[in-house]
Amino acid sequence: MTQGCSLRKNIAGQLIRRVLGRSRVIRTPQIVTTWIAVTSDSTAVPAPTATTVPPAPDSPEGSRDAATSGMPVVTMIGGGQLARMTHQAAIAMGQRLRVLAASADEPAAQVTPDVVFGSHTDLEDLRAAARGAHALTFDHEHVPVGHLEALVAEGVKVLPPPTALIYAQDKLRMRRKLAELGAPIPEYVELGSTSPREALIEFGERHHWDIVLKTVTGGYDGRGVWLIDDREQALAVLDEAPAGAALMAEEKVALRRELSAMVGRSPFGQGAVWPVVETVQRKGQCAVVIAPAPGLDAELAESAQRLALFLAGELGVVGVMAVELFETTDGGLLVNELAMRPHNSGHWSMDGSVTGQFEQHLRAVLDYPLGDTSVLAPATVMANILGAEQAPSMSMDERLHHLFARIPRAKVHLYGKGERPDRKIGHVNIVGAPGGDVDDPDYVAQLREVAERAAHWMSHGVWTDGWDVHGG
Repeated sequence: MTQGCSLRKNIAGQLIRRVLGRSRVIRTPQIVTTWIAVTSDSTAVPAPTATTVPPAPDSPEGSRDAATSGMPVVTMIGGGQLARMTHQAAIAMGQRLRVLAASADEPAAQVTPDVVFGSHTDLEDLRAAARGAHALTFDHEHVPVGHLEALVAEGVKVLPPPTALIYAQDKLRMRRKLAELGAPIPEYVELGSTSPREALIEFGERHHWDIVLKTVTGGYDGRGVWLIDDREQALAVLDEAPAGAALMAEEKVALRRELSAMVGRSPFGQGAVWPVVETVQRKGQCAVVIAPAPGLDAELAESAQRLALFLAGELGVVGVMAVELFETTDGGLLVNELAMRPHNSGHWSMDGSVTGQFEQHLRAVLDYPLGDTSVLAPATVMANILGAEQAPSMSMDERLHHLFARIPRAKVHLYGKGERPDRKIGHVNIVGAPGGDVDDPDYVAQLREVAERAAHWMSHGVWTDGWDVHGG
């Protein structure tokens, strides 16, 4: 059985407006709907009272210190760059972020003083990390749901809750739920344990083998995704899949570009959404983000924002969530993926928005009033720093020195990770000058060129325009 629906922008707009009712929308001269804040009943939002949970007697020393100062502790599962940047946001808020990391050289473990070493698949390690914390949240979605349900039963505040997180872990469940909610999605088919070849052949022939195969669980940055062109290739992928690996097939979408709508939601029900951004993918992973998305129809942008708010509320998400979208060639929107955590498509907000995604995530899981998501410039461009095929002989410190000398306005965020090909080791944000216009192609092209040139320099130690660091 296949599922799917493709809504045009006017139909999608009607759907979301019908579900959400009236929400406050503020418009600015350059950006349409830069800020939408709603509650679950679309009423005004009073300031909720922040609460803290006293640490257990045997909790780590960090919890006792935070409790003494009256500030709660948040535990984040995973020690990657998202946890590292969440820790940086926590410092400004007077919070302490505890992380569960696999090793001392993980990005977050390098910088936070409150680290529990262990595995995200070990329930006892999860219990140790959660002990005495006000809330437990995530750097990634790969924690077994059964473990999280056990923690919830023991009184741990898991945010987002496992009832929501399962839809970010399991693409098939996500597709079913989105279809149930009436959200626009690509047509898909489950390749289950019974007759998967027959289901694949029927679906592939109906779509002239213009399809995509995906693993149902796991996979990111292009992993676990195969773009299919013919029957032989599709059957080969199916036959070579590891035993027990569940697959699904989707129609290959005729898309104009990829977009992302980032939303924050608190347990109290307040929601806030950033401007919709354009994401540029290379080798299946995000390379560049342009915020806001240039040339995006105002009605379509508002529909995407309202869709993100609607999904966050219906799924019970707490924290930030990225709704990755396809903008189709016929002017519609389709939901591609959901990420219930800070996301690469939101890194621009660290320097280009009043409230960055990492601060917003902490505000949400602590049930603080959410921050203003208005932009600070007509446009901001983020470029990922990806490891080169061969790491340059010039040290990262020297590369950073030369970058700042040539592009003083570059905002660089390094993750403390070793360099290897295509690995995300940092990102660069270039915030546009006042007076520009995100719908001006020349303005956006200039920002993007500077951001990508800076990121390439940090990756390769070579300027793309031939600039000589010694000769000028």
